[in-house]
Amino acid sequence: MPATSTKRRGYREGLGGELLAEFLGTFVLVLLGCGSVAVAVAGLSGSGRQSTPFDAANWLIISFGWGFGVVFGVYIAGGVSGAHLNPAVTLAFALRRGFSWKKVLPYWGAQFLGAFLAAALVFGMYASAINASNSRAKLARDESLPTFSIFATFPAQYFGNSWWGPLLDQIVGTAFLVAAIFALIDLRNTAPGSNLGPFITGMAVVAIGLSIGTNAGYAINPARDFGPRLWTYAVGWGDIAIPGTFKWFSHYMWIPIVGPLIGAIVGSHVYDFLIGKVLDARRKASEGREGGRAGGAEPPPGL
Repeated sequence: MPATSTKRRGYREGLGGELLAEFLGTFVLVLLGCGSVAVAVAGLSGSGRQSTPFDAANWLIISFGWGFGVVFGVYIAGGVSGAHLNPAVTLAFALRRGFSWKKVLPYWGAQFLGAFLAAALVFGMYASAINASNSRAKLARDESLPTFSIFATFPAQYFGNSWWGPLLDQIVGTAFLVAAIFALIDLRNTAPGSNLGPFITGMAVVAIGLSIGTNAGYAINPARDFGPRLWTYAVGWGDIAIPGTFKWFSHYMWIPIVGPLIGAIVGSHVYDFLIGKVLDARRKASEGREGGRAGGAEPPPGL
């Protein structure tokens, strides 16, 4: 008999562990994000802690709630899975950073499941506030856009029933997010230390919320929108959730899914071609100069 035996590899050591991390990281992201919207929309007014209508201060709560949701989701999952927490980010890494295409669909599944269950927990914690808010407004659940907004996104009324404006919003917002992430992890650039990266990533999300968030709710993440949207459909928001139809918009649900995926493609290519290639060229030039000096030769002209 052999003196040693090979221990069977546990599922946590490979893809299974990465999926658990993506699930939990996305769960935390959506729990804190949707929870902050619940506070701003129904919790403060329903609990008597706010007597004024929804205003700019409420939007700050939401913006920072989602930002810190990203911060802590990334801190939780980053060391195991890289903390994509977003199908658009996973797509960008597969396209431009060598992430295995075999992992893309499993990562997406874990992210959607985490978002769905986080929305269920937020609903469980805030069901009384949501029902009270709907009752004060004399709205049935499937007529209440404000309480639906706790979980998923919709376009501003000034867009009318146009899909182009909200789609462009999602493309631009996600492109910025992906480009910012690429910059933050690029050691050739001014990337922060590993312990600061998640915080700066979260602040990028805050910046998006503060600058373009009112256009369409800045989903910038298909899992963050579709997971909670599916939950709201299951518990009674009806057509507002799926297919995403209300007074001034119809069949909207595809936009916060497709828009971020397009934005991920745009943002990753913009960063790599406008910044990455410059950094790579400068690195090669620096290596050439160092090699020339080491060999006793002058560096080539122009470098």
